[in-house]
This record gives sequence, C-alpha cells and structure tokens, in this order.
Amino acid sequence: RRHAFGESDELTGQKVAHALAEGLGVIACIGEKLGEREADILEKVVFEQSKVILACEPVWATGTGKTATPQQAQEVHKKLRGWLKSNVSDAVAQSTGIIYGGSVTRATCKELARQPHMGGFLMSDVSLKPKFVDIINAKQ
Repeated sequence: RRHAFGESDELTGQKVAHALAEGLGVIACIGEKLGEREADILEKVVFEQSKVILACEPVWATGTGKTATPQQAQEVHKKLRGWLKSNVSDAVAQSTGIIYGGSVTRATCKELARQPHMGGFLMSDVSLKPKFVDIINAKQ
C-alpha cells in the first residue's frame, strides 16, 4: 500500500503518531520491494524502516512523585530486550532503542543512566527548566 500510494517513511511515521495520539493501537508494516530483495539490500531497507524507540513508562511513577528505582527500570528494559530477541530477532533487539519514561530527576538521572539497558529518557515539562542540563549530561 505504501508503495502503491507513494507514501514516504516520514508520512507513515506521521500517521502512526496521529493514530497513537488518538488512542488507537498501531501495527506498522515494514518490508522490501522485490527489486530490493533481488539487489540483496533487504536488511538495509527493513532496518531503515524499523528505527523504533520504545519508551517504558510506568504509570505509577509518572507525575505521582514516586519513582522507580534504577534497578526496577533496568529489570523492565532487560526483559523487553530479551523478549525482542526471543520473539523478533537479535538484530532487532540490539537496534531498538529503549528509553525510560518514568519520573527522572537530577537526583536519579545518573544512576538510571548507568543501567546497561537504559537508552535514554522520555522527558516532559522538566525539559523546559534549567535543571534539565544535569539530566542531559547524566551519561557523561
């Protein structure tokens, strides 16, 4: 369908974002055209389409003043990456970004950033405040 209507990856991404914003579940189909398969560029094409970042957002730790411990966040991220490896592929498990969307503060950001499966943070209004610089620099 995407190829028949000339829809770009960007347009598809916008459609996915809109559907999610409206509360819908989304299945984004990816795949290569016959010419791309025959040219042996399958992985390049499919992996270009599947640059996905998952945000783990524990509802109980968002906007409540409660925070997940770095170990709790790590546990979920590790299990999610393991699920991707077992149910999709090792390549997808390694290429998929997994970020933390729970409460992140200046006090917790460095320890969270040190967790092995932590790809970053999904921030809200705190990103508009000067103290956000400390969170940006947490990985250093």
